[in-house]
Amino acid sequence: MRNHQRIFVTGADGFIGSHLVESLVRRNYNVRAFVQYNSFNSWGWLDRSPREIREDLDVVAGDIRDPNGVRNAMKGCDYVLHLAALIAIPFSYHSPDTYIDTNVKGTLNIVQAARELNVQKVIHTSTSEVYGTARYVPIPETHPLTPQSPYSASKIAADQIALSFWHAFSTPVVVLRPFNTYGPRQSARAVIPTIITQIAAGQKVLKLGALNPTRDFSYVQDTADGFIAALESDAGLGEVVNLGSGFEISIGDTVKSIVDLMRAEVEIEEESVRLRPDASEVYRLFSDNSKARQLFGWQPAFGGLDGFRRGLGQTIDWFTKAENLNEYKTGIYNI
Repeated sequence: MRNHQRIFVTGADGFIGSHLVESLVRRNYNVRAFVQYNSFNSWGWLDRSPREIREDLDVVAGDIRDPNGVRNAMKGCDYVLHLAALIAIPFSYHSPDTYIDTNVKGTLNIVQAARELNVQKVIHTSTSEVYGTARYVPIPETHPLTPQSPYSASKIAADQIALSFWHAFSTPVVVLRPFNTYGPRQSARAVIPTIITQIAAGQKVLKLGALNPTRDFSYVQDTADGFIAALESDAGLGEVVNLGSGFEISIGDTVKSIVDLMRAEVEIEEESVRLRPDASEVYRLFSDNSKARQLFGWQPAFGGLDGFRRGLGQTIDWFTKAENLNEYKTGIYNI
C-alpha cells in the first residue's frame, strides 16, 4: 500500500542519496527528489535507476544554496532527509568558500524552510570526519569534534546549525553521522573506487595516498537503511547518532582485500598529490554504533570482516561492468 506521507530528499542525485531514494520507493514511500539544477537535465545517478523507480518519483531540480527555491521545493512534504553537500576533502582545500555556501548555508535553508512549513522531522547528514583522528575508540557521539579540514569544519557548523533549530525553535531535527560509506556509484575521489577502478582498467601500479590510516567502512545499503530506521522511529529528536559498521581496517589491508577478491597482481605507488597535509589527515576512525541500535533498532548487515568482504564483492561486481566502469576516468586523480 502506498505511504502518502511525502519525503523530501536533498542530494537525491548523489551516491548515497540515489540508493536511499530507491530504497524509499521500494518501501512505497512518496518521494520528492531534490537534485542539483544543470542545463543537461541530468538527475545524476537517478538517471541510472530502474524505470519503475524513476516513474514513481517527483523530481525537482534546484540549488540547495537558494533559500526561496528550497522552500518552494519543500512545500507539501512531511519529512526531510537532507544529504546535499560538498564532500571531497581535497577540493575543500582548494575552494573552502563553496563548502560554507553549500554545507552551512544550505543546511540553514533546509531547517529554516522546515520550521516555516511545519515539517514533521528533518534528518540532517553529518560525517565521521567531524571527529578528526580518534582520541579513543570506538568513537561515541560525545567524542570531541576536531575540524582537520575546511570540509569537516563546514560539516561541524552545519550540524550545529541544525541542532540550534531544535534547541531554539523545537524544529524536529535528528543528526545522523555516517562513517565511511562505500558501494556502487561512489565517486572515484574515495579510496575504494580508486583501487577497484584502477585494477579494473588494467593498471599494474596502483597510485594511492597514505596506507596506514584506518577507517570504519559502511556499505551503502546499511547507511540507507539507517536513514530509514531513523525516519520511521519516534526516537532521536535533538540527538546525534553514529551510523558505522563498528569494524576498523587500515587502507593498506583494504587494498589487500580488494586485490585478493579481484585476483589481481599489482604494485602500490604512493603519489604525493593524494596525500593530505599531515595535520589534516584523519589517522583513525572506528565507530561506536550502539546508540543507533538502542534508538532505532538499526544494525549493519555488512558488519565485521566478513560483511566488509561481502560489500566489497558487490561493489567490485558493479564497478567492473563495462557500462559502469566507462563512467569513470581511471587515469586521472579526482580531487
